[in-house]
Amino acid sequence: MAVVISMLRGVNVGGHNKIKMEALRSLYESLKLRDARTYVQSGNVIFRADERNLVSLASRVENAIKRNFGFRPDVIVRTASELRDAIARNPFATRRSIDPSKLLVVFLARDPGPEARDKVLKINADPEELRIGGRELYIHFPNGMGRSKLSVAAVERALGVPGTGRNWNTVTKLLEIAEGLEASR
Repeated sequence: MAVVISMLRGVNVGGHNKIKMEALRSLYESLKLRDARTYVQSGNVIFRADERNLVSLASRVENAIKRNFGFRPDVIVRTASELRDAIARNPFATRRSIDPSKLLVVFLARDPGPEARDKVLKINADPEELRIGGRELYIHFPNGMGRSKLSVAAVERALGVPGTGRNWNTVTKLLEIAEGLEASR
């Protein structure tokens, strides 16, 4: 049984698409997804699943949210192993001076392909830095996300793939929770 991390896009942001985390955990349990744990209010759920087809799993969760809460957010999923790999591939890892709250990882629903990756890397993001690897886009915001002129929406349009971003602190905490769940078998 795999430990899976799901990240909902656009939940509890600016008063829109509200879901209480207790209700979200209950929804996951009703889908036979076991030991559901949430982290912060932005729709991060860590759970155990027998299902191997993660695309199908994400779709089941999206449909259930639509039925129960009246909106359908994109649900991006990673296994604990895939999240470990995304952390290991952090292109900014050797720069110890980077504030983890200023490093965003955008988890993509699927690999956008080489043309889209090239298009994104040509975006003038200065002073922000963009790096992409597989299904993750890493963005360093040296002056903070609130001061950035980089349009994440424009980046997503160039990619042509839905995604959801989490700062580095959240990414590492999600893995910590997932590893705790793996260890409690």
